[in-house]
Amino acid sequence: MKKVIFEKSILSCVLIFLICCIARVVEYFGIRTDETILAENFIHKVFGIIILVVMLVLSKLSWDSIGFTKTKIVQNILKGLALGVSCFSIAYLVECVLLYCMNGNVQLSVYTSGFSLNGEAVKQTGIGFILLCITFNLINVWMEEGIFRGLFSRLLENRMSFKGIVFFIALLFGVWHWVMPMRDYIEGNSSLGNLLVMGIGYIILSGVMSIKWSVLYKMTGSLWMGIGDHLFNNIVVTNLLHVISNNEADNLQIIRILIGQLISFVLVMSFYKKRA
Repeated sequence: MKKVIFEKSILSCVLIFLICCIARVVEYFGIRTDETILAENFIHKVFGIIILVVMLVLSKLSWDSIGFTKTKIVQNILKGLALGVSCFSIAYLVECVLLYCMNGNVQLSVYTSGFSLNGEAVKQTGIGFILLCITFNLINVWMEEGIFRGLFSRLLENRMSFKGIVFFIALLFGVWHWVMPMRDYIEGNSSLGNLLVMGIGYIILSGVMSIKWSVLYKMTGSLWMGIGDHLFNNIVVTNLLHVISNNEADNLQIIRILIGQLISFVLVMSFYKKRA
């Protein structure tokens, strides 16, 4: 089985991706865990981790061999978090200045967007909900980094150049995030034009982030720095730290994410080119 997996590594990656995508679609369109009090689609991520474990056994790979090294774990995670903090501090500042100029008021607020027991959307500020948010995103990041940057990079290393691997994984990672605008379109919450614009935007933005995390893996020899940066993006930028203006939240969130990710991408690529 190991020989087959490595000899047909591109096909193996595509099949693993499709299996995980099916689980993702089932949860987003069927189970809809994000519309419960848990407020997060995490079941398909747990499924993805199980798939990852199975593939490690079948291909006789270790966790260490796909980037979960046993050295400098805390150090590299902290570096990733520091990268996120430094870049998104600028992004939050720009967002706040823009909103203040537009509306004359702006403030930061910490909460998770969730649902009550009767299904109504509410702001959850309790420590329990914040811990749930952190836990679910730990699962999320472990699965995505483990499969996309870890397993796929290892399987493809003898079949493609580093640049080819990076762009191949970035494409898959971009398509992976297309399910979100697709659900909005199918449910009538957005137009076909909006689906195309948002879909292309998701593919490009997610692809840029994937390239950055692949390069961090290459530079550090482990997934931990990328995991730290990925966690900051998912937990803080997307879920916990909100910008409020005129009693409306995150109207310019896309601007914040674009600025933060572009600054981060440029920094990482600049360091990588200097070391090359």
